[in-house]
Amino acid sequence: MATTIRQELEEEFLATVRKGEEIALDALKPLVKAVHYVVPTMPTVRVPLVDLVPTAHEAVAEGYDFAEHLLADRRHFADEVITAIAPMLPARAAQRPTAAKTAKAA
Repeated sequence: MATTIRQELEEEFLATVRKGEEIALDALKPLVKAVHYVVPTMPTVRVPLVDLVPTAHEAVAEGYDFAEHLLADRRHFADEVITAIAPMLPARAAQRPTAAKTAKAA
């Protein structure tokens, strides 16, 4: 399958973001080690109902799961809007298959 300029730009953008994240993590790890030696250990505190609060990993995962569902629903809505207004669109635009329909056909 031939890649388009848009796909190449998307891949380059994502690679740049990943590289930035790697740089941030590489800088964070020695910082955490340095702070660990300077800041005294905090005493353990018992917090009531703490088991009901999600961990940081769980909170991030749940947030991204929600965002994924929200984005999928918005994409579906946008496709439905385009389908509904198709009679008003120029013939060429109305005939183009959407990415979702192309993916389903494959």
